[in-house]
Amino acid sequence: MKKKLLAGIALSAALAFSGTANADIAIATAGPMTGQYASFGAQMKAGAEQAVEDINAAGGVLGQQLSLEIGDDACDPKQAVAVANQMAGKGVVFMAGHFCSGSSIPSSAVYAEEGIVQISPASTNPKFTDERPGPGTYRVCGRDDQQGQVAGAFLAENFGDTNIAVVHDKTAYGKGLADQTKKFMNEAGKAETLYEAYTAGEKDYTALVSKLKAENIGILYVGGYHTEAGLMVRQMRDQGMDTVLVSGDALVTDEYWSITGDAGEGTLMTFSPDPRKNPDAAPLVEKFRAKGIEPEGYVLYTYAAIQAWAAAAEAAGSTDYDAIVKALNDGAFKTVLGDLSFDDKGDVTLPGYVFYEWKAGKYDYLN
Repeated sequence: MKKKLLAGIALSAALAFSGTANADIAIATAGPMTGQYASFGAQMKAGAEQAVEDINAAGGVLGQQLSLEIGDDACDPKQAVAVANQMAGKGVVFMAGHFCSGSSIPSSAVYAEEGIVQISPASTNPKFTDERPGPGTYRVCGRDDQQGQVAGAFLAENFGDTNIAVVHDKTAYGKGLADQTKKFMNEAGKAETLYEAYTAGEKDYTALVSKLKAENIGILYVGGYHTEAGLMVRQMRDQGMDTVLVSGDALVTDEYWSITGDAGEGTLMTFSPDPRKNPDAAPLVEKFRAKGIEPEGYVLYTYAAIQAWAAAAEAAGSTDYDAIVKALNDGAFKTVLGDLSFDDKGDVTLPGYVFYEWKAGKYDYLN
């Protein structure tokens, strides 16, 4: 009986080891899968699912298949921390997220403590990397001080004689971007006529619009998201204003036009160079479109974040946190965004921001 018992234990241990050795590698993406910014969560989910599908079809990572967990933080900081803890409990080794800076910053502390590498596709607040809690925090998007510098200089140069209002939604992203834009605009010699905060999630901004009209505002710079910006445009047109709305990368969703309709014509925004126009990404873009998915906004950024992590894991020969961090710090990675690497803060070395214009329901480079 003793021999049988020992043999049974040995067999159980062998089976357990075999199961562990052949288990999928769990990775995740997290963002606003529900709520008013859910269109961006859909972008991240689409990019992550396609990346996992393509990597697995090519043999996986280190001979193992990837499994994908999806977390919904609704762009809420507390919910983001809860999601991070859930992912740690599920044994996730990599997080391609979050979307909102207000979610990525607090959740990064959990990932650092749990030894989970985090690469955000979309969080642009400088504090995300400037004050990162550990060496495994990265992003493949730009920063708001870069975006604000481009926007502020542009506004000062092109609208020096126009009354400009700067408004923000009080979030880490919105206020951060508005303040950076204001700073660089002021440094270029242009002062704003009005600086205001507004409350995200409201449906009626007519009081703000009336104030803009009274101040004869010709340019409205919005530090915030497409849902509120779209309503502001519509309500400005309702009051007979032809004020041009200018904003940042949180307008890179077709949902913006769904809100504004023709009122959105001429809206300007900053965003990184459109990865859909990268010739190397053309086959992937067509693959998305064949599935009825337009890879707008942060779809390809999420895909690239997973590409970079997977390449780092292959280079390291491990999914261990320290090994991946070293590989990410030392390596250069070919992605759908182009060849990229990371600096000593975890920021990406990619081209910065350019201006786009919304025309006939689509955004494209500003001529």
